[in-house]
Amino acid sequence: MTNAEDLKESYQATTFKLAGSGARNVGVLKEALQNVDAELASDMYGSGEVIEKFERKMARMLGKEAAVFFPSGTMAQQIALRIWSDQRDNLPAAYHPLAHLEIHEQDGLKKIHRMEPVLLGGADRLMRFSDVEKLGDSVSSILIELPQRELGGELPDFAELEAISDYAKQNGIFLHLDGARLFEVLPYYGKTADQVCALFDSVYVSFYKGIGGVAGAILAGKTPFVAEAKIWKRRYGGDLISLYPYILAADYYLEKRLPKMAEYFEASKALAKSFNALQDVKTRPEVPVSNMFHVHVSRETEEMQAIFTAVQGKTDVGIVANLRDGISAGSCQFELSLGDSIQDVSREKLEEVFQELAQALRK
Repeated sequence: MTNAEDLKESYQATTFKLAGSGARNVGVLKEALQNVDAELASDMYGSGEVIEKFERKMARMLGKEAAVFFPSGTMAQQIALRIWSDQRDNLPAAYHPLAHLEIHEQDGLKKIHRMEPVLLGGADRLMRFSDVEKLGDSVSSILIELPQRELGGELPDFAELEAISDYAKQNGIFLHLDGARLFEVLPYYGKTADQVCALFDSVYVSFYKGIGGVAGAILAGKTPFVAEAKIWKRRYGGDLISLYPYILAADYYLEKRLPKMAEYFEASKALAKSFNALQDVKTRPEVPVSNMFHVHVSRETEEMQAIFTAVQGKTDVGIVANLRDGISAGSCQFELSLGDSIQDVSREKLEEVFQELAQALRK
């Protein structure tokens, strides 16, 4: 086997994991449905109490007039930006160079909607108000991702978000929130979901990331916007005959994990501090602002694959399954997003992990 295969196998063999909320297997759905009435009526093509009740719940939570459930966030966000473009004479959307739409969706917005986005800011930093204020009224919408995943989960100050929101309103630009991990940033901002969402005209939230559901997303906004989104959802083939397995799982894990977001946040800060104490290791951000951060190591990828494989085998704690080459030569990196799993790793186990890593990195 290669070093990469050894690393992945050693991670999978561990009893404890630093990241996530457990294995993504059929048990995720089984747990969510264990207490559901078997006679509960299914939703049908976007209608029915099971879907409409959840949509109303999410609209209230996000402080919006209405919401619509989507099978995927990719579908939801492309549709949101298309609606805003139609309302602004086909002007393009603007977003960060490392936005999900730009690097993970096979140019869906460009190919399907013939929209060439305006990229705001540098790929190595967050979008800033100084980037936005140069736009005037030349775009239909601005998408802001909170947190910016590809930058380790960095976040702008809330005051800067407010400034961008005010500027967008003054210039007739719609502001859209890529809130795939919205709930994960609330402890840092010290805000409720509706307080953050009040700055935005439309909001997308994922139910399988920090929430840990099966799949699915919510798109929320004013009633006319959501009505138009439902039409586009049908056009995209998103109105499956039934979406209840996703909806019921989303609701179950939302209730289970939303109260734990502050715990995940505190655990991420403590864990990042331990990584930053290691030789040739630093995290981005140095002090996390959510439950996620990136770990950067100034060592060759193959060397670190061997080290992490050995430490995982010795401690029975899964640190990382896959390493990526770093930005600079001779470096590597990986991402950690904390959830329920970190609560099962004792302080003694964590101390053992970092003692072993420290020893290996000194050799």
